[in-house]
Amino acid sequence: MFGAVQGVFFRKYTKQQATKLNLVGWVQNTERDTVEGYMEGEKSNIDQMKNWLQTTGSPRSKITKVQFTNEKSITKLTGNTFDIRR
Repeated sequence: MFGAVQGVFFRKYTKQQATKLNLVGWVQNTERDTVEGYMEGEKSNIDQMKNWLQTTGSPRSKITKVQFTNEKSITKLTGNTFDIRR
């Protein structure tokens, strides 16, 4: 995610939303003042999360650009939780 996404609790709200949607994966800040992450789950829940990331985010965030890459279908989740990486 690009824009004002660091220092606005973006990772905390992302984790809450991902957990609500039964997604697993992670989210972290980058040295480029952006946020990146990885998620797995049901396609409909992934689509809801992508929409949330593009349009909502945390209350004080200002998202200017979202880029999704490496999308693929999987048969089994590789994790159990959605984590905030530091």
